Amino acid sequence: MFFSDYKDTGYVYHVAAITDLKDILENGIKYNDKNTYIDKYLGFHKYIDSLKNEEIPHWVQREKAIYASMNYSTDHQWHSHSVVLGLKVNPSKCWIANESLANKIYEPFILQHIDMFSDARDYLDCHGERIIRKYWDTSLSFKDNLKLRKDRKEGYDEEVLIFHSIPPDDIKPIYIISDHEFTTIENWIKYFKGED
Repeated sequence: MFFSDYKDTGYVYHVAAITDLKDILENGIKYNDKNTYIDKYLGFHKYIDSLKNEEIPHWVQREKAIYASMNYSTDHQWHSHSVVLGLKVNPSKCWIANESLANKIYEPFILQHIDMFSDARDYLDCHGERIIRKYWDTSLSFKDNLKLRKDRKEGYDEEVLIFHSIPPDDIKPIYIISDHEFTTIENWIKYFKGED
């Protein structure tokens, strides 16, 4: 794993665009405070929420979550021009699910309204509900995950769904990723001072 374990650090990890960093450090993070929320994800989250089973608590709603990870693999593919943030969270207000299952239907969900991808609608009709039911059936509370550690199991690409705002004091910038560098915050500061 890329970072030390949550039990040692007390952090989950969130990746954000560096263009959002100033606002994040000043105001924290809310589930709906990014432009991409409505444009790219709200409809997708609502679709997944509509297939939630009755065993999942009512407060677990993807459309109201901030997304993070317990950790990343050492070969994770990072996005350029982003920042990796350590977040302190309230474990009682977090949920764990298998992101790989949600990702299997993102492209079909987005592309289904483009004529050349009309088969994406059929794919969702045939497979989407089954995949998302499995997403919810294999999800669990953050606290239960700390006991069972599904996040460490092969094939379970966990995502942390956080159901509370993150204040600035609970956010720690750790790395900034550019096209050419994956560097700690401290090393970026040294670089800007000419101390590299």
